[in-house]
Amino acid sequence: MADLADGESTEMQGSGAKPYVLRNTGGVYSCSCPAWRNQGIAIEKRTCKHLKKLRGADAETARVGTVEKSAAPAKARAAKSDDDAAEEKGKAPPLLLAHSWENEEDLSGWWMSEKLDGVRAYWDGEKFLSRLGNVFHAPAWFVEGLPKFPLDGELWGGRKKFQRTVSIARRQDKSNEWRELTYTVFDAPSHDGPFEARLELVQKTLRESLPKHARHHEHVRCENVAHLKKELARVEELGGEGLMLRQPGSRYEVGRSHTLLKVKSFKDDEARVTKHLPGEGKHKGKLGAVVVELANGVSFSVGTGFSEEERRNPPAIGATITFRYQELSDAGVPRFPSYVGIRDDVPPVVPKKKK
Repeated sequence: MADLADGESTEMQGSGAKPYVLRNTGGVYSCSCPAWRNQGIAIEKRTCKHLKKLRGADAETARVGTVEKSAAPAKARAAKSDDDAAEEKGKAPPLLLAHSWENEEDLSGWWMSEKLDGVRAYWDGEKFLSRLGNVFHAPAWFVEGLPKFPLDGELWGGRKKFQRTVSIARRQDKSNEWRELTYTVFDAPSHDGPFEARLELVQKTLRESLPKHARHHEHVRCENVAHLKKELARVEELGGEGLMLRQPGSRYEVGRSHTLLKVKSFKDDEARVTKHLPGEGKHKGKLGAVVVELANGVSFSVGTGFSEEERRNPPAIGATITFRYQELSDAGVPRFPSYVGIRDDVPPVVPKKKK
């Protein structure tokens, strides 16, 4: 049977006018067909008739387990135990999420750190979980030395390496490519003390256990607005994404909180890919741009930020992507949008129906 190498994609004609795109990213197989996209289970457990046709039913059974159980849409599956349902759907971990800083609050005295352009990973004492509760299959040597209590951090491959980091984190084969990543820890969610005590616990734990592939994230006190702007400029000049500011003495809250603020020169957002536009000139025969739609229904195109490989194998129709932009126009359209990468660790963008 045919198969796809890591990073390779192919097209297969289905019942629609346009062919479906089948892709292998780090051992995680996907298809742009509705049957694959609408399954309510972890992405690494999904399959569909197109993948079975390409790889063979036996190969798909070996990859995801019982094919019928994994392939069935969520609404059509028979009732299961609570534990089984949580394992299949992925139970989202209790994470603290940030608001954007809008210059309305004095951040003097707050704890300041670089905003890492990686993959958020919650260590539950045994395994890494994504924001949606999907398991990251890290090798045993990668997690060696991590404590039995929860940690909050990022799987980080370095500045400007977001898509590479995502590709490695999604792998199921526990490969040596994980050596490119570091688990950068910035909090201990189960500790009920103030942020300073939680940060001290993280530093003490990692200092004593000496994990080879984990480190604590550095924080410094923000002196004033001038200090914040200087540090933001330094980080962005190095290729970093921005800064995170944590309110002193704050507790770990589940959900979005104003005790954690992100500060960036550029904004970012997620959108759903609705169309591929062909390239011209040096991009002839490859992707020129993607047409995307925001959750509020605003549609526009994104044509910069793609690597040559991504132009040859663009994000599938229906995929959720992250993009950066400077500001919104009066019509609510992002100005100067630039592609960052595919996002399957956040809820998919579902645009509002236009009236």
